[in-house]
Amino acid sequence: MRNVLTFPFQGKDSLIIATDNSGAIGMKKNDLIIVPYETTAYYSFRVAVMECIAAGGEPISVVLTNFCGDEAWEQLTRGIQKGLNELDLKVPITGSTESNFDMQQSAIGIIVLGKKTIGKTEPLFNEQSKIAIIGLPLVGNEVINQNDQIVPLPIFQKFSRLEGITVWPVGSKGILSEWNKMFKDKEFMKEQVITDVDIEKSSGPATCFIVLFQESLETEVKKIAECYFHSVQIMN
Repeated sequence: MRNVLTFPFQGKDSLIIATDNSGAIGMKKNDLIIVPYETTAYYSFRVAVMECIAAGGEPISVVLTNFCGDEAWEQLTRGIQKGLNELDLKVPITGSTESNFDMQQSAIGIIVLGKKTIGKTEPLFNEQSKIAIIGLPLVGNEVINQNDQIVPLPIFQKFSRLEGITVWPVGSKGILSEWNKMFKDKEFMKEQVITDVDIEKSSGPATCFIVLFQESLETEVKKIAECYFHSVQIMN
């Protein structure tokens, strides 16, 4: 993932812009997945905020574009607020609703704006590097039916604040695709990877993330990840 824009300001500060969208998921008759709008917004916000945080941003605002109708606004903002509460963040929510025309399916877009004060270096893979998957890749109705396998936002936040650790949310193209975006000095093939997780499966609304760490931090990583930890072995 890490589909973000970074705009440098004077000094050390930068503006991080991260976004996600959701279509045909909600309460309209023609939606493909029927869930409350609070759920729709929560998971879309989850993707954007994880992207922002992974890029080094501290969220400062959320922008919601709503194509579900005026009546959905309160539920949508409640879903965003749920995610903000989990992260102990107090930031404003703004946005707009398409109220002139009634769409046949639900659709929303969410932008998270963040302030970046400390630069992040590109992750490098070496002999002491270890990789783990935190959470499981889930998509569609799996997100509702197996939500106990979705890594909680506070765990992601804890990892993002640790020195010497890189976090990388996993999106719809799967874990293997994300690994090969993470590193400029390393490319992985499916045959090299030993793990109990399907590394080519979509992770939908960032239900899992990748963590890169040095071997000396493995005990701490497992402690923070709790039952969501999935080990990875890379064969040369």
